[in-house]
Amino acid sequence: MSAQRMALNQPKDFSFSAAAEKEIDMWVAKYPADRQRSALIPALWIAQKDAGGWLPEVAMRAVADKLSMAYIRVYEVATFYTMYNLSPVGEHFIQLCGTTPCWLRGSDDLKAVMKRRIGGQNTITADGKLSWLEVECLGACSNAPMIQISNAAGDHYYEDLTAESFDALLDKLVAGEQPAQGPQNTRHTSEPEGGATVLIDASIYKQGRKLTKLPNQAKKLEIVRHAGASKAAPVKAGKPKAATKPKAKTSPKPKVVNAPKAAAKPTPKVLYTDGPTDGTPDDLKVIKGIGPVFEGELNSKGIYYYRQIGAWKAADVKMVEGEALARFPGRIKRDDWVKQAKTLAKAVAKAAAKGV
Repeated sequence: MSAQRMALNQPKDFSFSAAAEKEIDMWVAKYPADRQRSALIPALWIAQKDAGGWLPEVAMRAVADKLSMAYIRVYEVATFYTMYNLSPVGEHFIQLCGTTPCWLRGSDDLKAVMKRRIGGQNTITADGKLSWLEVECLGACSNAPMIQISNAAGDHYYEDLTAESFDALLDKLVAGEQPAQGPQNTRHTSEPEGGATVLIDASIYKQGRKLTKLPNQAKKLEIVRHAGASKAAPVKAGKPKAATKPKAKTSPKPKVVNAPKAAAKPTPKVLYTDGPTDGTPDDLKVIKGIGPVFEGELNSKGIYYYRQIGAWKAADVKMVEGEALARFPGRIKRDDWVKQAKTLAKAVAKAAAKGV
């Protein structure tokens, strides 16, 4: 909670600009006629921007009149939320994050710069350019220490600061420049310093890229789904021979007394091969829901190809989840790996047939 107090010196009048009126009307129109007071928070924010970065008492009354609210109801909201400034601020209002990640990374050094150049919190420099306030987390912990600067150009983050780079940034603001927002070192957004280390192959972002060709299509793996079959047997290419019907037996079957119970059906087996012995393995990460970790788990179980996953039955899915993906039950069905794999397997086979 907060208990902000309004400034002692207040302007006598205030009126919305045409742009502010239009924006508030847009928010009001989002609500039914008897619920338009729900637009109070964005209306106060717009009024604050319209008044130069703070909320005079006359601006709060103007918002109350526009929303047909009692003044005290508007005051209650404005004095509760720290996003509203109830005292004048500088042309460039600096909010310094002092929460633990920024503090550990040097926010005290930035605070020392502002005390030296501006003074204490809520102090405005003589030229009216700068003022500052220490606030709680601004949500950019990975780029600590950081600040937010609000001015006519908007509300922007400046991250990965040092005392020196912050000093230089303030010089630019005072000189009338608008420094480039974002990290103030060599980092790009929130990537590691020095550049990204993963997903750096530009080809993975190209649309319509060709799928991996299997060099030896003459040899195929026969998928064996019975207990004890951990390796697939190679079969010769070509059209398989039609199965011949067995000859009908003429003699009747002898009656068996006290016949033993039939053996239980063998458990399905999804360990098709000990390694990618059938050409270059497919990139299983193309399947939505499979990342490097899952791909490694599947490879460790002998699963390297789209066609293997595309041939899974319900029992296979259950076994895979039990052996490799126990922490993520239902993942295969939710992301529809089998359907994706079937489509990819067809594309691979089609490309191979064309010699691509």
